[in-house]
Amino acid sequence: QVQLVESGGGLVQAGGSLRLSCAASGRTFRNLNMAWFRQAPGKEREFVAGIRWTGITILYGDSVKGRFTLSRANAKNTVYLQMNSLKPEDTAVYYCAANGGPSVSRAQNEYDTWGQGTQVTVSS
Repeated sequence: QVQLVESGGGLVQAGGSLRLSCAASGRTFRNLNMAWFRQAPGKEREFVAGIRWTGITILYGDSVKGRFTLSRANAKNTVYLQMNSLKPEDTAVYYCAANGGPSVSRAQNEYDTWGQGTQVTVSS
């Protein structure tokens, strides 16, 4: 069983930056594919970015490509989502997710472990 704890959310002005962290415990982190999803009020949960356990394959959602960067530090059991050039439409609760399958996926039903979420609010 793995536990995920997100941190780093907050309020930022449009054009600003935030870095989200997701710390994992309870299972061998280096074998986990990790991802971030987000959910805005009244909208479905959306894939943001994902990274394969090897760190070689990284996927991004179209709406964040070129602005967000996902990385992982296996020695710290942590993944980081660097978010730059933030827009008001990036406002959402951001969730970290993990799966122990063969590869990273954009589909939320491929992930069996979720964090509690962290709020990101971007003001215009």
